[in-house]
Amino acid sequence: MTPTVIVTRPAREASPWVAALQAAGWAVAALPLIEIAAAPDPQALRRAQASAGQHDAWMFVSAQAVHAFLTPALARLAPRCWAPGPGTAKALREAGVPPERIDQPDAAAEQFDSEALWQAVAPQVQPGHRLLIVRGQSADGQTGRDWLSARCQAAGGQIETCIAYRRQPPVWDAATRGRVATWAMEGAVWLLSSSEAVAHLDALCPGQSWGRARALVTHPRIEMSARRMGFGEIITTRPALADVLRALETYR
Repeated sequence: MTPTVIVTRPAREASPWVAALQAAGWAVAALPLIEIAAAPDPQALRRAQASAGQHDAWMFVSAQAVHAFLTPALARLAPRCWAPGPGTAKALREAGVPPERIDQPDAAAEQFDSEALWQAVAPQVQPGHRLLIVRGQSADGQTGRDWLSARCQAAGGQIETCIAYRRQPPVWDAATRGRVATWAMEGAVWLLSSSEAVAHLDALCPGQSWGRARALVTHPRIEMSARRMGFGEIITTRPALADVLRALETYR
């Protein structure tokens, strides 16, 4: 029997994935494992927006960062805009940033992450280069990796950061927990694109056995998280839709 595919991205990102997978003939369920909330300090966000024109480039860590930070006026003002992957680049274009101002990893890159982005933007960073990083904050105050910041600073760049939104675990009722337990036992395929999402799933399901569950992950770090959680089968693929669809064919 063809398994159900569980899309765990935040709700706004999950919708196009659900539609694309259904169009490819898969039974799909959306179960966001990260909820997006407003910035913890709205005044600090507004100050960052007001001074954004002082920077040579803006780096958005995710599509959520684009949605939370960019206004139509800022999109017209935008300098170079850095995107770690195609989803963020798409959000920038939809927000009104001209495509020629968007920098992202090569479409053939093995991964869409800070390391791949650095290959595209490193020549821009000279002493005095001013970069604004727009990011989110998790429920425990974590803001993510600082790998790209360190590379820019080593090249003489000046870094400022803006917390534009919060990432929170979802709140489940008993019915949702029951569906999750059923999916885990029936061998559903969990599409996991964030280590933080994996951690939320683990915390929401204490004592749940994941030995029959299967995970399709989009980065080696996420694979490590899923392996620690006990998923019975894990496949790692590039996060592009075409690659995910090819990997899913394993389960037909």
